[in-house]
Amino acid sequence: MIPAIEVKDVSFGQNGNLILDRVSLSVMEGDMYALIGPNGGGKTTLLKIILGLVPARAGSVTVYGQSPRQGRELVGYVPQFRTFDFRYPITVREMVLSGRLSHTRGVLRRYREEDHAATREVLERLDLAGLSDRTLSHLSGGEQQRAILARALVGNPRVLILDEPTVYIDTPTAFEFFDILKDLKRSMTILLVSHDIGVISRHVTKVACLNHTLHTHNTPEITEDMIAATYHCPVDLIAHGLPHRVFGDHGGREGK
Repeated sequence: MIPAIEVKDVSFGQNGNLILDRVSLSVMEGDMYALIGPNGGGKTTLLKIILGLVPARAGSVTVYGQSPRQGRELVGYVPQFRTFDFRYPITVREMVLSGRLSHTRGVLRRYREEDHAATREVLERLDLAGLSDRTLSHLSGGEQQRAILARALVGNPRVLILDEPTVYIDTPTAFEFFDILKDLKRSMTILLVSHDIGVISRHVTKVACLNHTLHTHNTPEITEDMIAATYHCPVDLIAHGLPHRVFGDHGGREGK
């Protein structure tokens, strides 16, 4: 089976600083793969390399066996929430429709009926149809995040990549968002990154920790040795009453 995303021995540096050091990971079709680690650890840089936005200095990346640029139309991308200016006077429908731009053809790049149909379908799917004529500034944080997600989905990607998808929404809304991802996982592969261990969903199939180097056991559990190797300090793993966390069994103790 060809991995949806294959990263082999990727290294990247900038201004004399090594950001990624021989990183390798395989995201298989149907995975919900969670990549966690501290801010500045290279997570967003790795996503940019996978998306073909910056080249790796060493190593290779493929998306369904193709180069990142060749496989770009197979990928839907949800960037960090703060990169959007929600004051821009555009409606939800217009924002989502813009996700079909890569599917348009010709000099004038006009949208076709199939583009509008795909937009209507994804608005219904994410319960945004009733908000489609609202401007983005008149949405709640959770509604804005669903609009960003809808824009990524309207191109019918095989892979969905999300960068810190829950960082600016409250905990109940984050739970609802992960429920949406659980449903999407039935039809696509998902790679999400976060600096916050606490938001990682129990629905993930694999977890890796990244802080310039990658640490993983290719399981859905975050282990103490993975965290210690990533954050360079001892860590207590406490998960009582938080079933969405993916910590291993700690034998009923308050920590270990």
